[in-house]
Amino acid sequence: MSNIMDKNKLQALANELAKDVKTPEDLSTLSAFLTKLTVEAALKAEMDYHLGYDKNDTSGHHSGNSRNGFSSKKLKGDHGEIEIQTPRDRNANFEPELIKKGQTRTASMDKQILSLYAKGMSTRDITEAFQEMYGADISAGLISQVTNGVMEKVTEWQNRPLDAIYPIVYLDCIVLKIRQDKRVINKAIYLVLGINIEGHKELLGMWISENEGAKFWLSVLTDLQNRGMKHMFIACVDGLKGFPDAINATFPDTKIQLCIVHMV
Repeated sequence: MSNIMDKNKLQALANELAKDVKTPEDLSTLSAFLTKLTVEAALKAEMDYHLGYDKNDTSGHHSGNSRNGFSSKKLKGDHGEIEIQTPRDRNANFEPELIKKGQTRTASMDKQILSLYAKGMSTRDITEAFQEMYGADISAGLISQVTNGVMEKVTEWQNRPLDAIYPIVYLDCIVLKIRQDKRVINKAIYLVLGINIEGHKELLGMWISENEGAKFWLSVLTDLQNRGMKHMFIACVDGLKGFPDAINATFPDTKIQLCIVHMV
């Protein structure tokens, strides 16, 4: 019943607010204002939890810590740019989780930057897109910071240590169209999927090249070795010429099985 009442109240509030929305700019302004109210309310709730008592609650007397006003910060996101008031405590050890200290943009903004970057847009194009869509000014340096942060995680994942034994390993290559330097070109994506000794599937890595070839597969297999793989009992592959030789050169005890799709 309470959920229905909450929905009814929210619907009534939305209906009332909608009366003053006449243009897309009005809607954007309303969205930013509601975001500000919601974020600030959530931060205040985090402060209540951090201190262990509500504002003006007498149980907080002589507790050793108390509220100490607010500090202003600008927050960028898909709502544009808003100024929020972040609560402070006297001991200065309040660490909000929703909007962390030093954070000046929302997670959704980072996702949008990465999405546009993945589609081949330049840093300048992304900067102009955010200004046009949200009226938010973001620098090329910020975009590079976001994308570089992700690339560091990708590199860490690509170089992570592997198990010594994988009973079954599937090796295949697919060709995808990729936007590069404002052109759409074909790239070969090398994929290695391993079945570990617990029977779970694990994507061991992805590599990119201009086309598929046994020579590049040899470099992929060497990389697997360098990351700790000692044995693969069965390698399931396609019929690429020279592929079995590359496998035997790095994992000589491996049994090679032509995958069922390529056998048909």
